[in-house]
Amino acid sequence: MRPDGWYLTEDVDDFLARAGEFLRSRPVPHIMPLTWTERLRTRGAAAYGIRAQVFGLLERAGEVIATFHRLAPRGLSLTPLTPEQADTLAAHLAALGHPLPSVSADHATATAFAEAWQRHTGATPTLSARLHLYRLGTLTPPDPLPAGRGRLVGEQDHEQLMDWCREFAADVGEVVSMDAGSWARTRFADKSYTFWETPDGTPVSMAGVNPMVAGRMVQVDPVYTPAHLRGRGYAGAATVEVSRAALAAGATEVVLFTNAANPTSNALYQRIGYVPVTDFAGYDFSSAAAASAVGTSAG
Repeated sequence: MRPDGWYLTEDVDDFLARAGEFLRSRPVPHIMPLTWTERLRTRGAAAYGIRAQVFGLLERAGEVIATFHRLAPRGLSLTPLTPEQADTLAAHLAALGHPLPSVSADHATATAFAEAWQRHTGATPTLSARLHLYRLGTLTPPDPLPAGRGRLVGEQDHEQLMDWCREFAADVGEVVSMDAGSWARTRFADKSYTFWETPDGTPVSMAGVNPMVAGRMVQVDPVYTPAHLRGRGYAGAATVEVSRAALAAGATEVVLFTNAANPTSNALYQRIGYVPVTDFAGYDFSSAAAASAVGTSAG
């Protein structure tokens, strides 16, 4: 490995041995690499339909200062980089012939890398997602809560759960095949879910949570209420239920992402105690330009 350079590996255990301490040092902004490396470590790449994987870490004076991961067919995911570091990485990956359909990171990093990738490959970046990352401060349940109660989702609810996860994915523009046969290979399968149901037992909203990572952090994802039931406080009630359960299970950090373009959900989460941390962005790269950039050599 070159001094002060990027080290690449396809081995998640090797990557975590080198970069795990760095990722755990700032768990909230590093939620994505912590989540995906834990998934790969516990269930393996095949469980998520990942065809190839590469991890990278940037060192300076023997200390890790940044990382990335690429889990094909998904895009590149980065921890914060300076524009100079983003340019160096883009040049390095382009020279190695790494195809990239997209990049996601904090807004400044994603934008810097997208611009650098265009310079080095000619691929045209298109802003595809703008997200806010929140962490829970003081949980503040709505007063009053809507009538009903929270209930853990069981096996008997599987069809309802899959229907709502499909609808959530469609709402956020996520392309995913989801049925009884493919469910286990989706990112939705390793979560636990809670329904908020009305007094007569009818489910009206759901909230999911990922398994705890970094020994102390839980991500709420997804939160979904069918369109005809929105505006009644159900999503807030479901989110409070799973947030409270995460704290009771020992989480010291509870985080979630929101669509930056949805003022309703952003206001809701802030009312129940979630505090803004940073903005994330995703850019898609034009497939034709990306293909030419890697010389016929691809979340």
